[in-house]
Amino acid sequence: MTIETLEVQTDTAALLERIAALEARLAQVESAPTMDIEDRLSMVVFSGDFDKTMAAFIIATGAAAMGLEVSMFFTFWGLGAVKKQKVFEGKNVIEKGFTAMLPAGANNLGLSKMNFFGAGTAIMHKLMKNHDVTTPADLVQMAQEMGVRMVVCDMSRELLGVRDDELIGGLEMGGVATFMGDAARSKVSLFI
Repeated sequence: MTIETLEVQTDTAALLERIAALEARLAQVESAPTMDIEDRLSMVVFSGDFDKTMAAFIIATGAAAMGLEVSMFFTFWGLGAVKKQKVFEGKNVIEKGFTAMLPAGANNLGLSKMNFFGAGTAIMHKLMKNHDVTTPADLVQMAQEMGVRMVVCDMSRELLGVRDDELIGGLEMGGVATFMGDAARSKVSLFI
């Protein structure tokens, strides 16, 4: 037997060992339980801007109409879209400040660009009315009627001093684990 023959046999043996190891790993991966991806959309609504909130609810209602299960996780400035009123009573100075600055209701949010101290938003509302476009508040209600799951971030609510009586009905409270549980099973996840 020559040295060349020994080298080929060694290379072949090493290659066969690697193939066997890869086949064993593949079998292990294939047999491991996996979380199925579902027809689901999960969305973080972080922005409190009128136009971005509109986009979030248009996407949510469109996805729900297509048969996807939809969950929206409202955090920080996104809470303004699901507030119904401002309550100052019983809050400390910082909470009152956040209450004053955070709009109450999807129709009261400002534009992300060209807001011009509210004039841009007023123009947008007029254009929407002229073109028979659904208002943000109506989109919120439509989303709820379509079964869209709406979860308010507990931490953001506490930090900003938002009380339960300031929020619209039909909301769930939860944390990041609630969102991640939905997102892990979703075909689509968005951050708006």
